[in-house]
Amino acid sequence: QVQLVESGGGLVEPGGSLRLSCAASGSVFSFNAMGWYRQAPGKQRDLVASITSGGRTNYADSVKGRFTISRDAAKNTMDLQLNRLKPEDTAVYYCNARTTLNNSWGQGTQVTVSS
Repeated sequence: QVQLVESGGGLVEPGGSLRLSCAASGSVFSFNAMGWYRQAPGKQRDLVASITSGGRTNYADSVKGRFTISRDAAKNTMDLQLNRLKPEDTAVYYCNARTTLNNSWGQGTQVTVSS
């Protein structure tokens, strides 16, 4: 089973920025796809952004133009840059990695956007 560890969450004011990182036990370039999901209290877990092994990215409409997903070969992390944050972005953010045989999740990191 792949081990995924998220970091970088915290409390930020509206309009601020955060950078989340997901460290994986295998190469972040070896998975079929990786992604960030988020879950707010009382709501389902939804896709925020994803990146395929070939580098193709996909974003939820609500974050397009504000969030950027990327992979860092030197650090072996998948990152999510969150800009122009809104209160509705408040949620636990989860890292996900998929292969043909496995679908792995991290433990989540809390992002709170509030003044």
